[in-house]
Amino acid sequence: MTRWSSDQLPNLAGKTAVITGANSGLGLETAQALGRAGAHVVLAVRNAAKGEQAVGSVPGSAEVRRLDLGDLASVREFADSWDGEISMLINNAGVMFPPEGLTRDGFEIQFGTNHLGHFALTNLLIDHVTDRVVTVSSSMHRSVKGIRWEDPNFTGAYDPQKAYGQSKLANLLFTLELQRRLSEAGSAVRATAAHPGYAATNLQSHAGNPLLRRLMAVGNLFAAQPAQVGALPTLFAATQDVPGASYVGPDGPFELRGSPTLVGRTQAASDPEAAQRLWTLSEHLTGITFPMAEKF
Repeated sequence: MTRWSSDQLPNLAGKTAVITGANSGLGLETAQALGRAGAHVVLAVRNAAKGEQAVGSVPGSAEVRRLDLGDLASVREFADSWDGEISMLINNAGVMFPPEGLTRDGFEIQFGTNHLGHFALTNLLIDHVTDRVVTVSSSMHRSVKGIRWEDPNFTGAYDPQKAYGQSKLANLLFTLELQRRLSEAGSAVRATAAHPGYAATNLQSHAGNPLLRRLMAVGNLFAAQPAQVGALPTLFAATQDVPGASYVGPDGPFELRGSPTLVGRTQAASDPEAAQRLWTLSEHLTGITFPMAEKF
């Protein structure tokens, strides 16, 4: 069987892709592949200087725009400045296992950045999107049984691994409910999700535990697949004819590495009632609603 690669991307000339966290790692690999396929790529990054260093490595047409997903004012500013169509909105940015901390708006930093920031961005930009919203999740969504509804911020009981798992579960529930709303609205836009397997990126270097950082650095050297391969599920979910709300990951053992394919998720990540409940909570926390909310 021929393994799918970025060489099989369609011609994306005339298409625009917005990729969060695209100055390094999976986001930059995704940007480079889409640029080679002809897309105009927008690197939406918190650190504009690092974005400017990275954008030169993106073939074809590319630009940098500042976006801090941990600051809803920055998310609104990014969205308010947008004009024109977005073929692919790729919610890629994320933080993993950081020391306990809060976003500018007072949310636990992983839930606030990985989920709420992308929730806000997607809802503010969805009227511009013409084809796909891809949200990058993780196999770590399997590490938690559900959302901590009464205390998503882990107040007084911070566990970085569980908080990360919750944020990745939220990514999948968000995708599920977004697709439902798009379908109900008669939109042709598809919401999909992807995970990279075990890919060597600098994401692991942000862990607050020094021992965990060292262990993950060793794993990156000897067990992980390259970031270029880790980006393939995202590219597949963004460009191939997959169903709405589908989830793409590697086809190898335990989904750690391999070629992109449709993969499963936990029962907690497939619960439509939990997805709707999370959406309502996210609207309450961010003050941002789906543009066609009156239809639901």
